[in-house]
Order: sequence, then structure tokens, then C-alpha cells
Amino acid sequence: MKRSTRKTLTGTVVSNKMDKTVVVAVTTTTKHGMYSKIIKVTNKYKAHDEKNECGMGDRVSIEECRPLSKDKRWNVAAIIEKAPGAIF
Repeated sequence: MKRSTRKTLTGTVVSNKMDKTVVVAVTTTTKHGMYSKIIKVTNKYKAHDEKNECGMGDRVSIEECRPLSKDKRWNVAAIIEKAPGAIF
């Protein structure tokens, strides 16, 4: 059975204080409807991090999945870049 394509987003980890969960801030740019100015919009998503590998400031790729809890609907797909000065 083929898995359907899932949405993927790239963002920065802003919190890793929960067990197996990280909060990822995803910033996108959009044009204001009336004034046509380009503005930044930041959304925060809770993502499942099974091995607790993500640290604060890491750039990660997340993909959508089935609901894992009340707020979690995303999985950490990959850690793109570790934060500078991170302790391993």
C-alpha cells in the first residue's frame, strides 16, 4: 500500500521541554490583502520527537501525521541543522 503524500514544513525549534514533543515555529511570508505589503506570519506546531534529539534553535523538517494527542498532528521528519553552540 502506497502512503499518500504528506504536507511538510520547515521551521525552528522554540521549545523542547516536553517529553517526546517539540514546538516548531514556522515562518511564512504573505501579501496583505488591502495594502499589498509583504508580512511575516509565524505559526507554532507541536511535533512528535520520538528520541528527544531536537534542541532549542535547531532547524527541522516536520510532516503531518494522524492525531497523536489533543494538539500534536506533526512528526519531526529530519533535523536539517543543529543550533550553533549546541551541546551533544
